[in-house]
Amino acid sequence: MDNLLVTNNPMVLEKLNSSYAIKFIDVYCYIDVLTCVRDLVHKGHTLLTHPLSGSIKPNETPYKSIIVSKEISTLDMKSLSIIEHSIATYLKFTKNKPTPIYIDKVLLDFQLIDFDIINSL
Repeated sequence: MDNLLVTNNPMVLEKLNSSYAIKFIDVYCYIDVLTCVRDLVHKGHTLLTHPLSGSIKPNETPYKSIIVSKEISTLDMKSLSIIEHSIATYLKFTKNKPTPIYIDKVLLDFQLIDFDIINSL
């Protein structure tokens, strides 16, 4: 458990909790994960996965999982730039087309996609 996984995906929490220290964000919104990661970067954590990884647009899925260093160091400007640009991109995509409220079957599909992306690293 050398790294910290920030997620709002229940499937990731369930299946990867023995592989990572997990910070679970219990909300239905991608932006909450991004802002949590931004706050961690400000505290000295470093991004280890890109906040916009995968081919699904940020306004199409409510789930996101991001890995950051568990170790705290000085502020990593590259990580800060990436997370700030990712938040701006999310806001741009959701400005005119917010994330829909999906039925449970579709939510499970999005959970699986996010899990597969983060588990493949």
